[in-house]
Amino acid sequence: MSFATATPADVRFALIARRELALLDVREEDPYAQAHPLFAANLPLSRLELEVLDRVPRRDTAIVLYDAGEGLAERAAATLAALGYTNVRLLAGGLEGWRAAGHEIFRDVNVPSKSFGELVETEAHTPSLSAPQVKELLDARADVVVLDSRRFEEYRTMSIPTGTSVPGAELVLRARTLAPDPDTTIIVNCAGRTRSLIGAQSLRNAGVPNPVYALRNGTIGWTLAGFALEHGQERRFGAVDDTDQEKARQAARTVAYRAGVRRLPYAELEALEEPGRTLYRLDVRTPEEYQAGHLPGFRGAPGGQLVQETDHSAPVRGARIVLFDTLSVRADMSASWLAQMGWEVLVLDDVPPAALTATGAWRPTLPPLPAVEAIPPAHLARLLAEGGITLLDVGPSPAYRRGRVPGARFIIRARLTADLPAAARDQTLVVTSPDGVAARFAAADIQALAGRPVLVLEGGTAAWSNAGLQLETGQGTCLSAPDDVYRRPYEGTDNAVEAMQAYLDWEYGLVGQLRRDGTHGFFVIPPSREAHDTPPSLSPHLAQGH
Repeated sequence: MSFATATPADVRFALIARRELALLDVREEDPYAQAHPLFAANLPLSRLELEVLDRVPRRDTAIVLYDAGEGLAERAAATLAALGYTNVRLLAGGLEGWRAAGHEIFRDVNVPSKSFGELVETEAHTPSLSAPQVKELLDARADVVVLDSRRFEEYRTMSIPTGTSVPGAELVLRARTLAPDPDTTIIVNCAGRTRSLIGAQSLRNAGVPNPVYALRNGTIGWTLAGFALEHGQERRFGAVDDTDQEKARQAARTVAYRAGVRRLPYAELEALEEPGRTLYRLDVRTPEEYQAGHLPGFRGAPGGQLVQETDHSAPVRGARIVLFDTLSVRADMSASWLAQMGWEVLVLDDVPPAALTATGAWRPTLPPLPAVEAIPPAHLARLLAEGGITLLDVGPSPAYRRGRVPGARFIIRARLTADLPAAARDQTLVVTSPDGVAARFAAADIQALAGRPVLVLEGGTAAWSNAGLQLETGQGTCLSAPDDVYRRPYEGTDNAVEAMQAYLDWEYGLVGQLRRDGTHGFFVIPPSREAHDTPPSLSPHLAQGH
């Protein structure tokens, strides 16, 4: 099967003209993170059926696929065609074609958001304090509060001493309650830079009266300065009274208006759907609120992470986004940032509580699952005891290391042809994955490859564990190089100093890359007030940034 191509010039023009386009890199995450265009979204061939129907919901969306010459893009195009996508092209020359055309190449993940955060600091002069400056304030028991703008799970892994978990979209709603005295200095941190900068600038844009600073370089900067982090903390934000909530609501709405955000009455939501336009419906509240009750068809995307991960939540550049929040503050603040990143974004108004009829976690939209024979955990346990089987795990490599069926070997679905040992093809083959869904698609691939039936573990590794059967942990046996996940130098507690410093150096260069790339269309609204120059009780030596 042959597919049409799009030149790098075609893609670049579509991005500049803000035409709808999903530029998809179908390699695994680590190769993608090493080199890609600014607005390329990572959607690996191995997970295509599991994610594409939600991430690219309209079947006639303009899609351009690429790889680095591995032949993955052609296979992905065939899969998309089988799923009913009708406007799929290949990037002429793939990644090297983009590079050869003289266009900018970016590293890492979530780069549109990270480069935007650096632009915000440059344009809005977001104030920040170094780790030694913050350490001096904490040691002196100065009047400061540290607010951690990451997801709670990240905060619990490692945090700044005294810090409280307040994920990004919650900051404007809750800052007045957490720092009721306007003389209290607020310090916002994340793991690196982006969420610290966006969080601190959110408070400044919303006119919070306190001195507000980002912790420069986040927990990375803290670690590089030789300071100890806390682990396993549980400090979280509490309730907000009506007075503070109303102040936050008015302030956030003003910021949204300044950024050009429009409001959509709930009664007109369905009219927003129109042929030829992609519409993402996103609920920016906390996961707990979302699961307790949400609008049907709305996906949970807490606002702070949404702004941080636009390429994941909304990979169709040029699409529309509508946000929902019962309190409006989080939707308004999130929308204000999305608008500045060039999105057409609306906030849903006047939603009756009775409309929140859906409950539970988001369930991805999947195509029909392949017809393969599934066996229960007890059956697999008997086969393993008898021997003569090959057990393959096609889940993410971190999940494989955390816990797998004993004897399972890790393999990447897209590399089955190359990485499945020839000897194993003569044995009984059983495939598993965390919930068993990815395993079904992989089993169908192996059946086509081997020409004989392949079994899957019903319910996946989770079902094995729930049946009380033992899991194996550690590195295990990898038939494929485990490059399906990019090792982020700002997550976890065992990162090399060199990797952390290199990451910071890279972030500092993003504004220059944006300038050279020229496709972004970002803008930055000015803050509603000027920042304080020096926080209280800071020594003159540190106040000068030394």
